[in-house]
Amino acid sequence: MTGTPEPHSVEGGRQLSAVEQQAGTGGRALADGPAVPGAAPGAGATLGQESWMLVVVAGVLAYIAMLDMNIVNVALSEIGDSFGIAPSTAQWAQLSYQLPVIALLLPVGRMLDRIPLRPVLLAAVSGFALFSIAASVAPWAAWLFGARLLQGCCAAVLFVMMPVLAVRAVRPDQRGRAMSVPATLGPLGAATGPTIGGLLLDHVGWQAVFLLKIPFCLVALVVAARALPRPPAPAVSPEPRRGADSGVGFPAEAALIGGALATLLLALTLSVDSPAWLLLAVAAVPPLVLWLRSAAGRFTTGLLREAGTWGVVGSVFTLAAGFASMHYVLALHLQRNADFSATQSGLALFAFPCAMGLAGPLGGRLSDRFGPRPLTLTGAALVALGLALISPLDADWTSYDIAWRLAIAGVGMGLNGGPTQTLAMTAAPSRKVATAGSLNQLFRNLGFALGPALATAASSLGDSGAGSARAGLLLALALACCSLPMLWPALGRRRPPVG
Repeated sequence: MTGTPEPHSVEGGRQLSAVEQQAGTGGRALADGPAVPGAAPGAGATLGQESWMLVVVAGVLAYIAMLDMNIVNVALSEIGDSFGIAPSTAQWAQLSYQLPVIALLLPVGRMLDRIPLRPVLLAAVSGFALFSIAASVAPWAAWLFGARLLQGCCAAVLFVMMPVLAVRAVRPDQRGRAMSVPATLGPLGAATGPTIGGLLLDHVGWQAVFLLKIPFCLVALVVAARALPRPPAPAVSPEPRRGADSGVGFPAEAALIGGALATLLLALTLSVDSPAWLLLAVAAVPPLVLWLRSAAGRFTTGLLREAGTWGVVGSVFTLAAGFASMHYVLALHLQRNADFSATQSGLALFAFPCAMGLAGPLGGRLSDRFGPRPLTLTGAALVALGLALISPLDADWTSYDIAWRLAIAGVGMGLNGGPTQTLAMTAAPSRKVATAGSLNQLFRNLGFALGPALATAASSLGDSGAGSARAGLLLALALACCSLPMLWPALGRRRPPVG
């Protein structure tokens, strides 16, 4: 059969294409909800150009959302001087963005399982751009922090939207390639953010850090408006929600998750000067327990049990935290202790995102051919190998000595990202795809947020500049190694399709 497969009716009023019928669980994941650009619920994925345009939109959103997660760090000192506030206060220009992102990911994921994507996507991208502009013209610090808080709320929607767009835009046998786009470009945004931010800070000013994303947002708006036309009214009434996913308190859940994370970050940050502050982390336990006992928490843990992806999301956290720890420690060490120039440091650190960008599409293609499971474990093993090679951190190493070691870890992260996301989302029931994607994004963002704080706490155990850096790198290595036993059960599991 050639061309676009003709849809075939199936029991229950849904339609599956021939490709989806052959693909098993992949077809079912596309069959529920507004799965296809401009199609009614139940239509199979199209094979046209618009589908891959949506994958490009997902990649652009992944890049700018993660770029904003890290690019502001380099401007905190200038922001503090501009508003006459202390560095600890200026840090809220970053935390005001991170906290709502992490707090809202799970509630937003469940919301997107129940409503059309188009209006939410257009509103979130528009809000992200408008609040970025508002942050750039802030006349005082409180204005800036408020704009960043609202921008973080929009970014939470973008983070959930990325994998959902990618998984719903293409045929099941092309999912690995599609998923590798946002899974690669997201961490690339995190890795290149400090470098781009430094250039803008030196030549333009801190306001440009917030305006950089505006052209990307405009492109994403135009393409999304074209590729996601208003869906027609569904022919079949939506399936009623059942069980613990109904009646979930959106504000309460966000407050519990955000409160636990804020308390943990505060404990890790303050413990650098006084280790006794680590006891504050105990205060994060009550809101976490309350969330786990709530309907939202039971729904989320039930999804992880149903899909069998506890180890997958755990590995997403440990790899993200290991990457963030390594990047933070090396960036400080090379300029403060190794007497590297900014250019030398940038070139050495750029090896990681460069290798990752090259390996990401390869990982997607190999995942489509051999399945995502082998790629997830191979990629994680390469990340651990690269971090093991760099953890000694000899004082005589040149930029090249550091770069090739980072390149090995970057190749591993590129091979792992897309297949891991694909594995988590295809294992989930079709009616919960967005929630599964939000879980992956939650654990990845938790890793990015906690990694530098954990590295700072570990570095304080070192006895010198180089010794502190080695302690932080050993922590990064330990985190990466933890991902291997987490992924091993998923590697051998061949679960039947769930729907």
